[in-house]
Amino acid sequence: MVGPSQKRDAVKVLVDKGLSQRVACTLVGLCRGTARYSPGPPTDTPLREALKTAAATHRRFGYRRLHLTVARDGWVVNHKAVYRIYREEQLQVRRRR
Repeated sequence: MVGPSQKRDAVKVLVDKGLSQRVACTLVGLCRGTARYSPGPPTDTPLREALKTAAATHRRFGYRRLHLTVARDGWVVNHKAVYRIYREEQLQVRRRR
């Protein structure tokens, strides 16, 4: 499977070769709005740092308790966003031997 970013690159190459954006998007199978989309910078950097410090302080906490911890600190954040960052930063609790 090819993701939207690779399809966006393919459309860009076809447009550089002389095709219109509409025809290039049709050939690649990409919506024209998706071809024009440019992702912004990530906005969760302060939350990442808060989760890292909370996870370092409380090593045995999972993502659910870390979510409660950062919520108690004043963060208004969805538990799914906390879980996504938890996985990306590899803050998983290690199994005991």
